[in-house]
Amino acid sequence: MFIRPDRPFDHRILPMAPPADSRALLTELYWTAVTAAEPGPALRAALRARPLPDTPVHLLALGKAARPMAEAAVRFLAEHDREPAGGLLVVPEPGAQPHPRLPVVVGDHPLPGAGSLAASDAVAAAVAQVEPTHEAWVLLSGGATSLLGAPLPSLPPESLQQLYRLLLGSGLDITAMNRIRKRFSRWAGGRLAVALAPAHVKNFTISDVIGDDLGSIASGPCVPDESRAADVRAALVSAGLWDKVPAPLRDHLEATVQGKAPETPKPDHPAFTATEVVLVASNRLALEAAVARARTLGLDAHLMDAALAGEAADVGRRLASRLLAYDATKMADAQAGGLNKDTLLVWGGETTVTLTPDAGLGGRSQELALAAAERLAASAGEGRQVTLLAAGTDGRDGPTEAAGGFADAGVWDAIRAAGRDPAEDLRRHASHAALAAGQALFHTGMTGTNVMDVIFGLVSSGAAR
Repeated sequence: MFIRPDRPFDHRILPMAPPADSRALLTELYWTAVTAAEPGPALRAALRARPLPDTPVHLLALGKAARPMAEAAVRFLAEHDREPAGGLLVVPEPGAQPHPRLPVVVGDHPLPGAGSLAASDAVAAAVAQVEPTHEAWVLLSGGATSLLGAPLPSLPPESLQQLYRLLLGSGLDITAMNRIRKRFSRWAGGRLAVALAPAHVKNFTISDVIGDDLGSIASGPCVPDESRAADVRAALVSAGLWDKVPAPLRDHLEATVQGKAPETPKPDHPAFTATEVVLVASNRLALEAAVARARTLGLDAHLMDAALAGEAADVGRRLASRLLAYDATKMADAQAGGLNKDTLLVWGGETTVTLTPDAGLGGRSQELALAAAERLAASAGEGRQVTLLAAGTDGRDGPTEAAGGFADAGVWDAIRAAGRDPAEDLRRHASHAALAAGQALFHTGMTGTNVMDVIFGLVSSGAAR
């Protein structure tokens, strides 16, 4: 088990020698990536690049990185002898208020619940404080879709909860899921910007989606929704989900298609003329920092351009195979012969898990690691030493306390030795129990940021590690 250190790793001050243990090395690189996406410094840099308004400023911090973003904004205002005029934080875990005018509300994740409904109402109260001449800073990060997940006033909360549960097990990627969820959510799809209008809105965003699609991050509360209701209905039909969607939501979508219910706000809505969206941190920035750190440690490190998506188990097997064959393939970044130093391949993205009725407990990073362990076990004794770490940068993978998991040639057999059947666990998506039995879970606690997942594959040159 690896726990977050008291202070995050800083690649600028770390010693030049790499840790002797492969898992410790990958842990260090994970924290290098997370530190590079640290919300506070990223937001501070964005704030300093823009003029501070003379009007009162309200802070609405929403998502897994809400607390460090709010704290940074409060400090920035204090540096200019200013205080927030109001606002709130919607967070995944309780904690102290960063300022007396900023109440803290704990929402639910990954499925909305009573806390999310309360958070949604708290947003409404905070929005009501913003006068037309004021400015609102919406500090947005991943997880906000669920943390303040409440339906439109005409829809029952249990219907939205059922939809979230259905989508989480559907195998759809986050962009597809949020395109659907925003249709029925109180603050998503540009509705928060509309509610704040005509006040000026600055939306500072940390991306947790592939391609940094602003409409997908937290379901785009401050950006217009360019999809139409008919597009969403077609997507649900194509995915085989239409008949499983709760009836009130189907009825609402049909009414929208027929023009009997309003569409989501579109790009021509006047609210967006007073809304500025700024991307302050992303998955790629985090990965680039990890690669830079690996190179200072003497590794042959490569950032792979293709963002990972698709079924987690399939991706895990594919990455393990690629790592095992690294020096024998014809890839542009491959070496022609045997490795002369340790090699690191780095990926980012967000895979999916299509759940079965008998599904156990796990997450996409843990399932990726378990599938990779299966492939690596089959190569044991072939001379190639590979260690893989797959983890979420937020510190929580699925509905578990783990951030992800490790894989190497010994993990699969270690699970067997502990009395479990890893193949059956993989089939049932019970990766958490399997990796726990194999002593391969990766624990960090909540990191305070969220820029999707990182996957590190270390290929040993053969030297002792």
